[in-house]
Parts: sequence; C-alpha cells; structure tokens
Amino acid sequence: MRRDEFHYELPPELIAQYPSKVRGDDRLLYLKSDGQLEDRQFVNLPGLLNAGDLLVFNDTRVIPARLYGQKPTGGQVEIMLERVLDERRFLAQVRVSKPPKLGSRLLLNGGFEFEVVAKQEDMFVLSFDGPGNLIDLFEKYGHMPLPPYIERSDGTLDRERYQTIYASRSGAVAAPTAGLHFTEAILDELADKGVQNAFVTLHVGAGTFQPVRVEEIEDHRMHSEFIDVPTGVCEQVNETRARGKQVIAVGTTAVRCLETAGTSGELRPYCGETGIFIYPGYRFRQVDALLTNFHLPESTLLMLVCAFAGTEPVLAAYRHAIAEKYRFYSYGDAMLLTAGQ
Repeated sequence: MRRDEFHYELPPELIAQYPSKVRGDDRLLYLKSDGQLEDRQFVNLPGLLNAGDLLVFNDTRVIPARLYGQKPTGGQVEIMLERVLDERRFLAQVRVSKPPKLGSRLLLNGGFEFEVVAKQEDMFVLSFDGPGNLIDLFEKYGHMPLPPYIERSDGTLDRERYQTIYASRSGAVAAPTAGLHFTEAILDELADKGVQNAFVTLHVGAGTFQPVRVEEIEDHRMHSEFIDVPTGVCEQVNETRARGKQVIAVGTTAVRCLETAGTSGELRPYCGETGIFIYPGYRFRQVDALLTNFHLPESTLLMLVCAFAGTEPVLAAYRHAIAEKYRFYSYGDAMLLTAGQ
C-alpha cells in the first residue's frame, strides 16, 4: 500500500491557526457508513448519539513542553520534551547549532540547568537536580507545544484551549485534539441523554507529527507511546457492546488504546507501551464510531481513519470539507465517522 494513496491537496488558509472564539463553536462533518455526508455543528453531537452509547475519552494532560535557554558558550537552545522518564530525567529534542556533548549543561530561562546524560538516536536524555519536580518546572516556565503547522508563538489563550476540559494526567506533548471541542454544557447534555463516559490515557508524543517517509506504508516504524486502559473501562466497553450500543472513540488516541488492549479479540486491562499502526486492512474489534479532527495528508492518523471508514469515503469527505471551507488540524473542525461496511 503506497503512501501517496493517502494524499490530498489542502489550501494553506484552511489550516486553523487559532481555536474558535468559543470552545465548542465548531463544525462537525458526519460521515455515515453508507458514505453519505451531513454538515452539522459540534453542538449537534448529542442528537447523533443514543442512550446507552459510550464515549471513550483520552484524559491525558498536555505539559507546556517547550523551553528556551542557552549553552554555556551563549548559543541559543530550544528543548522540546518528548517523555518524562522519572522524577529527574526526561527524553527531549534539543535544537541547537551544534549537538551538545554528554556531561555538558544547558542553562534555561528561569535560572535552572539541565545536564546532558545520554543520547538516544536523535534525542537526548536530560537530568535536573534542582529543587521541585520536572512537571512543576515545565508548568512554570514552559511554553505550550503547538504543532509545527501552527505558524505562530504560543500565547496565554493556548494554555486553556490546547487542553481538554477533562485533562487530568500530565504526560502529553500534543493534545488529543478531538476532545478540544467538548464543553461542560455538551457533556451535561450527553449525560442527560444517557450517553456514558469512560476515560483511558495515552500520553501523546511528538512522534505523532512524524511524517511517513517510506513509499510502502507497511515499512513505516511507528513511534511508541504510553497508554493505560483500566479494568473499569474494559467492563464498560464490553457491557455497552453486549447491549448492542455504540462505543465511540473520541480521537485516534482512544482508538489506539482500545485496539491495543483488545488485540487478542478480548478487551483486557493494559498499562504500558503501544506502537500499534492501524492502516486499511485492519479489522477493528472494539470501536463502532470515531470522533476525530481532520488530519495531515499521508499521515498515520489519516491512514487510521481510512482504515476505519474506508479510504475513498474518507478522502471524498475531505474533498467535501475543503470545498465547504472547514477548518483543518488541531484547532480545526471535527468529523464523526461510523465504521465502513
């Protein structure tokens, strides 16, 4: 299967550079299993679901993961957190004119230092021996890690809007963007209708923006991310499906959690790493519907969506969204898809 089978042309002006003025005030493109499309608003979502359905959310919390500083020689440094390894060490991308040497120290804005203790492929392991802990340090001095296609610096607004309202477990360096549309009012309306909630965790890494560089997508090596699918979620999913109701994954990260935990065909609790790569031909075992944003051409996320609802129906929906001037990517509009026949 070739990478270019998942290509489409997107006018740059449709890449959302800012969130909507009011959270939840976004459009929703509904792609049905028969390929029919409906243009909706996100606030219409409760009307598209039924009592007893189950929404599965990713409760990861985005760390303000970008820090700036200098080398002792004065050269500028940008550090992008990839993953917290323990209370003192983390894996990071280090952008600097010359790669730092092991044992060297990086001076960060705010007056603290990191030591370069190891190299892992194109990233570095950094350690912190000052007071406090790493997460608090990033929360105080870090910048929100906006995706590379948002061509501006982060601002105060992003501290709120590049975070879901139910985020609770710090560890992500990119937002699970399908969840950014939900407001307390929408969640209340869903609850009043009898739609249930469940929460899994996938700490989104910077690798989510890694392009597929190989021509044959089967040769692509997926990045690894931490997930946690608790026992209670497995019970909720199994009970929902036993009643003949829908399990709706909120975002591709929720899909990857459930499908990893259900690889054997039976959904079981799982806490650990996942490198699952879902592309057309994959047989979904745990998810009946998917709520997601629009994804980059030739990306693993678009391939997952095409696997779920069919490549041609999905690309036709993208062409429709472009013609109707939907807003794309992290701060853009949403899609609701039911599994292809």
